[in-house]
Amino acid sequence: MREAEIRAALQAVESGALSRRGFIARLVAAGLPAPMAASLLPIAGEARAQAGASTYEPSRRGGGGALRLLFWQGPTLLNPHFASGSKDVAACRLFYEPLVDWDRDGNLFPLLAREVPSLANGGVARDGLSVTWKLKPGVTWHDGTPFTADDVVATWAYARDPATATITHGSFRSIQVRKIDALTVRHEFERPTPFWVDAALHPVLPRHLFAAFQGAGSRDAPANARPVGTGPYRFLELVPGDLVRGELNPTYHQPLKPHFDSVTIKGGGDALSAARAVLQTGEYDYAWNIQVEDDILRRLEESGKGTLDFAPGGNIEYLMLNHADPWTEVDGERAAPGSRHPLLLEPAVRQALALLVDRDSIQRFLYGRGGVGSANFLVNPPRYTSRRSGPGHDPARAEALLEAAGWKRGPDGIRLREGKRLRLLFQTSVNPTRQKVQGLLRQATQRAGIELELKATTASVFFSSDPASNDTAVKFLADLQMYQQGRNGPDPGRFMEMFCSWQLASRTNKWEGRNVIRWRHEAYDRTFRAAEVEVDPVRRAALLIELNDLVCNDGAIVPILYRPAVSALARRLRAPISGWTVETAQIADWFKA
Repeated sequence: MREAEIRAALQAVESGALSRRGFIARLVAAGLPAPMAASLLPIAGEARAQAGASTYEPSRRGGGGALRLLFWQGPTLLNPHFASGSKDVAACRLFYEPLVDWDRDGNLFPLLAREVPSLANGGVARDGLSVTWKLKPGVTWHDGTPFTADDVVATWAYARDPATATITHGSFRSIQVRKIDALTVRHEFERPTPFWVDAALHPVLPRHLFAAFQGAGSRDAPANARPVGTGPYRFLELVPGDLVRGELNPTYHQPLKPHFDSVTIKGGGDALSAARAVLQTGEYDYAWNIQVEDDILRRLEESGKGTLDFAPGGNIEYLMLNHADPWTEVDGERAAPGSRHPLLLEPAVRQALALLVDRDSIQRFLYGRGGVGSANFLVNPPRYTSRRSGPGHDPARAEALLEAAGWKRGPDGIRLREGKRLRLLFQTSVNPTRQKVQGLLRQATQRAGIELELKATTASVFFSSDPASNDTAVKFLADLQMYQQGRNGPDPGRFMEMFCSWQLASRTNKWEGRNVIRWRHEAYDRTFRAAEVEVDPVRRAALLIELNDLVCNDGAIVPILYRPAVSALARRLRAPISGWTVETAQIADWFKA
C-alpha cells in the first residue's frame, strides 16, 4: 500500500469523514495486516473518548465511604510540576487536573477542557501551528475561586521559566499560550507540531497561589505542600513519605462524582506487603505498582479478595550508564555535565554490559505476566517499535570484547588495565525484585571479570526531587542505575526528549533536567528536532524509531523489559486505569460495585 493512501485515510479520520473502524477496514482491504493498520491510527479518539471512557453511572455524589490506597513509595511533594517520581504525580492527581488525559485505549478525553480539539471541530489548525482550547465553564478551585484562561496562561509562564526549574519545562518552553477570552486559550507553536497535546497533559495550577512564586522562589510556595486544585478531592493532610489524605470535593465539576467520601494514600513498606494487603488480607482497596515475582502474586490471588490489573502502556525497565564522572568534583559538583566518565565512555565496556543482561531469565523467573523482555527502549504502540533485535545475551562475546580492549584479569579475577580495576557501583531503589535483578547482573559481571558493588536506596528517597540529597536517581551519583521509566501517552515524542543534550540534569537546573545519564549525541539531537516538526505520521514514526536505535546502539542505556502497569484491586473495586498516564488520572470514576 502506498504512503499517499495511508495519509489520505489518516486525514479522513481526522476530519471525521472516516471512523477508526473504517480506517482499519480500508487499509486491510488494500493489503495491510490489521495490527499494522490499527497501529497507524492518530492519537485522538472518536466521540466516546471525548466523553470519557468510564462505564460508571452514579446516582449521587459520595456515599462510597473511604478509599484506601497503598503506595509502597510514599509521596513526598504535591506540586505536579516538580514531581519526578510517579508516586508524587499520582498523589497530585487527587487534587489537580490537566486539560485532557489518556484513557486505557490510548484515546484522549477532556477534563478541564470542554472537548478534545480536532480538525473536525476547528480546534486544531490545518497548518499545525496552533491549537485552540475551549475551557469547561463553571469550574472552581477548591477555595471557591473561578477557574479561567488566566490560570492556564499563568501555568505556562510558571513552567517555562528556567528559574522555576520545573520537571515539565520541556513541554512549555517552545510554545506561546494566549488568552482569547475568559474560557478560551490558544497554544501557538514556532513550527508545525504533530504532538500538539503535550502541554495540555500537565495539570493546571491556580494563578492566584503560584504566580507570585514563579522563578527562583518557586520552592517557597505554601501551596507546594497544601494543594488547591480543581480535582475530585480537596486536600486534608500530607506527611511526606508517609501519607496523603483528601476529602470529597462537594463542588466538583463532574456531576455526581466522586463516589468515595475520602481518599488516603498510605506510603511505606514494599511491593509484596502492598500486594498482600489487598489480595490476601483486604486491608486496602488498591495497591500501586506491584513489582513482585509472578508466582507469588498467583498464590495471593487464590484468596479471592482481590485481583490484578495489567494496563498496557509504554513503561520500560532499563539499565542506565552514567556518562559523567560521579567520583570527581567539577566546581563543587559531582557528575557535572562537562565531566567524562573514566570507564563507561569506552565502547567495549558498554557493549560488554549489554551482552551480560539476561532478559529471558529476568522475565521467566521474576516478572512473568508483569514484564516482557525488550532490547528496545521505545515499545508500544507497534508503529513506534523498532525491528532492532539488540545484541542478546552472550557472556563469551562480552569477555572477548574486554580482552581485545586490553582489560586483563588480575589475581582475583577482576580485570585491570594500566593499574585501574574494572569496578562499578550499581544503584536502584529498595525492592525485592530489583535486588534480584541486581544479583543476577552481579553474578554475570563477576564471571566476566567486572566487579559490581550494589546499592539500594529507599524508594521515597531515591525517587524524590530533594536537591539536598545525594541518593536520588536524578543526581545519579553512581556508575549504573536501574528503574522503570514511565511514559505519558502513546505518542513518544516528548518521552524521547529525555536523551537530548539540552535536558542534561545538573546543579544549575536543580537536577530537574530529564537527561540524568548526561549523554550527548549530535545526531540524536538533530533527529529529535526533525521529529518535532514532522507532521507526516509515517515519516515521524520512522524518526522516532531512529531515536530509539541511536541511544540503544550506542550503549548509553540497556533496555531490560517492557512493563504493563500492574495494580492490585479489591474484589469490588472498579477502577479505570490507563497505562498511558498516571494510575489515578480517572480516580473520579472509581467506585465499588
